Amino acid sequence: MGLFNALKNEVKREFIARPDDTKDLILYKYPERNIRMLTQLTVQEDEKAVFFKEGKVQGVLEPGTHTLDGKSIPFLSMLIDAATGGDFFISEIYFVSTRQFTDLPFGGMIDNVTDPTTKLAVGIRLFGEYAVKVNEPEKLILNLVGTKNINNNDELTNWFKDLLLKVFRETVTDSIVNNNTQILGIASKSSEFEKLVLERVKDEVSQYGVEIPILGNVTISLKEEDEQTLKQMTRDFAYSGNMAAADAAVKLGMADALKNNTGAGGNAAGAAATGMGIAMGMNAVNQNPAQSQNQTQPAAPEQNQPTTQQPEKQEPTEEKPENKPEEPNK
Repeated sequence: MGLFNALKNEVKREFIARPDDTKDLILYKYPERNIRMLTQLTVQEDEKAVFFKEGKVQGVLEPGTHTLDGKSIPFLSMLIDAATGGDFFISEIYFVSTRQFTDLPFGGMIDNVTDPTTKLAVGIRLFGEYAVKVNEPEKLILNLVGTKNINNNDELTNWFKDLLLKVFRETVTDSIVNNNTQILGIASKSSEFEKLVLERVKDEVSQYGVEIPILGNVTISLKEEDEQTLKQMTRDFAYSGNMAAADAAVKLGMADALKNNTGAGGNAAGAAATGMGIAMGMNAVNQNPAQSQNQTQPAAPEQNQPTTQQPEKQEPTEEKPENKPEEPNK
């Protein structure tokens, strides 16, 4: 059994390819470093094979079947192990997928930001998906992977998730602070933010030989308790603004009435009194809106009570005696 296993391993080492159960990995590192000369290496259509040694990329093989020979593949001659008489060369081999990987999730808390209208600090969250594609495998290995063993995609994509969340945080916060973007309804701007973020991450990810071609299903939301508070405060602010506008309109109407009634034959005092009365009435409504719903009934006019007038007393007058002719003296 020992001889059979040894022969099996030798045959296995003479044919190198990515195992079927690693097809979904962006990057797969072949576990052996000592590679027998004339080994058959198979590179699938959607990947490239990168040879890496002593911190440098020694060469890249394109899709196809390759016989590992220093004569046909010149860069391999630099990797031959002289101690083995030229039968082996020493190198790490990475299989890097070049197809697009989609539906990768990202998200989390963006930040606590201040609403421009209410000045209320609220927490904003963001969740979405993105796609990633490796264009230059050698850059990915040199600048991000190194000699690490990558066992799953998360070890590689976590960096891109953090980058996307960071750029979204900066983009959304900048829009709210500098452009006075309203937080209520900010979800409607998701597509606008997506375009800005894709443009901003392009240069940063390209240095790792990667592109993020698309973002999808991006959802921006508020904490539930913050959203309820913000909605209530927004309604209160709108009500206050409407009352102030109504008050200003009444005052303007009073001024117009005063102007129109000061013409020829006009009654300026009457117009002013009317306008002041309307303004005072609106102010009263502003102070206590509930009272405006109760219509006051006009008071019943007082009934006229009959009055009896006492006749004036007349002073008695003395009657003067009538003048009679004097009798002659006898």
